[in-house]
Amino acid sequence: MTLPFRGKSHGKSHTALTCVVVAMVAGLSACSGAEGTGNASGPPASGSRPMQPAVRSPACTATAKLIPSCGAWWGIAPEVFTGAPVEQALAGAEARMGSGADVVHVYHRGGELFPTRAETRLARDPARPRLLMVNWKPSLEHTWAEIARGRIDRRIDRLAAHLRRHFPERFFLTVHHEPEDDVRTAPGSGMQAADYAAMYRHVVQRLRAGGVRNAVMVMTYMGVPNWSSERWFEELYPGDDVVDWVAMDPYADDRVRDFDGLVNKTRAEFPQWPGFYRWTQARFPGKPVMVAEWGVFERPHDRSFKRRFYESVSRQVQRYPQIKALLYFDSPHAPRGDTTFDSDPGADRSFGELARDPYFRATPVPSP
Repeated sequence: MTLPFRGKSHGKSHTALTCVVVAMVAGLSACSGAEGTGNASGPPASGSRPMQPAVRSPACTATAKLIPSCGAWWGIAPEVFTGAPVEQALAGAEARMGSGADVVHVYHRGGELFPTRAETRLARDPARPRLLMVNWKPSLEHTWAEIARGRIDRRIDRLAAHLRRHFPERFFLTVHHEPEDDVRTAPGSGMQAADYAAMYRHVVQRLRAGGVRNAVMVMTYMGVPNWSSERWFEELYPGDDVVDWVAMDPYADDRVRDFDGLVNKTRAEFPQWPGFYRWTQARFPGKPVMVAEWGVFERPHDRSFKRRFYESVSRQVQRYPQIKALLYFDSPHAPRGDTTFDSDPGADRSFGELARDPYFRATPVPSP
């Protein structure tokens, strides 16, 4: 589905406590097995509820790859397509749900430098530090093959220098998320699945050569049956050495009834596809999984659907221990509908309860 880079279309079909010192343990399997400016101190959004403090366990820590040892990170892309600057948007979303976010999902493209000053302030908030999930499309003018051959190396090097100077903290970074429906299978298109893998590898390796060591790399798929059943699907993967987390962007459309169905979407016409979570269990048993965008669309004929869906997340999320982060896409104007979590009182109440679930409140966010 078409989802945004803040304030711009990117052409896709589609807590309170400062934490304890993080145990910087190397390796991916340590836990997985078990621009804007604005003022965040502005008035709370209409209908906001009192912020509830998060009680974190000092026994729970995060690894060097930002894998929480207990539960999962709770995150949000706040008030997207509203025009609100990121600090104002996050303040509004947190006030509406009555709880803070561990992870803030932000969008950039082309030569934009990140994190911005506003995003850096959110990450370094002494009262409530947040992790950043930066979603970056390096170029909309060049093919994946051209990027892999070095056409935008100056842009990548400039970003690396910016990160070295201004943002040493660890953060999540995904490169050209949801590539499936951008694949062009014609020979020489520069947009074949193998070209994507080469582009991703080149970007990561170039950033690392430029001194960037704090980016935790996320490979983000759409994760839907029709694209995942294509013969070239496996060719998209850039390699374990450049991917730390694997992510999906599922939405609760008319085919989805609950959280189980969201993370394991299947369709009868694609019988070979087992569902994304099942696929990750078999394909990447040692890597953490992120639900990097998820949202529940309004159903005018069933006004209680959002409420019931959020309740299903509370009941079912612990069945998926490999999922270590859940980031909601909060927008009144998403391309296929309204995904605001508080569009009716029942949904508002159940989403707020989900945001405060102890499962998402166990591991402290690493301090800057």
